[in-house]
Amino acid sequence: MFEILTPAQFLTSPWRNGGGVTHEIAKAEQDGRWLWRLSVAEVASDGPFSHFPGMARILTVIEGAGMVLDTPDGPLAAQPLHPVGFSGETSVVGRLLNGQIRDLNVIYDPLRVRAEVRLWQGEAVQSHDRGMTGLFALSDGVHANGQTVPEGAMVLGHGFTLQGGQGLLLHLDQQSPT
Repeated sequence: MFEILTPAQFLTSPWRNGGGVTHEIAKAEQDGRWLWRLSVAEVASDGPFSHFPGMARILTVIEGAGMVLDTPDGPLAAQPLHPVGFSGETSVVGRLLNGQIRDLNVIYDPLRVRAEVRLWQGEAVQSHDRGMTGLFALSDGVHANGQTVPEGAMVLGHGFTLQGGQGLLLHLDQQSPT
């Protein structure tokens, strides 16, 4: 069972600091807290990141030259199509390298969810049976079980085979409490 979510279905919110916009793709909650949230951000200016206590983040630049994430532990390079992970509690200030960017964000509870993101180059791949598999289409030509996935859309679920095009492949696997 899977669905194809197009940008017209994303929930759009401007940032309080005026530095960008978030397009929420999907989220899962449990006991009144996020398990995970997927979104695309349009970052128009340098500035601080929102804090997400108890959460972890994976950010992948999907458009633009990238940015430097200044943290108390030193800078992190957010280069195009190279996922970078960090704690949602970390104080981060983003510095754009050469104009605005767009990025895909996976925010998740690391005590309850294991998450991974990687660049996918169109090879046939079957979704995981466990957890949630997603693909953010970076190009046309992506197909899920023969259905066309438009550029900028997200395939989300399980029980599908992906072929063609390019995208960011992600997997979210809920962990058993210890």
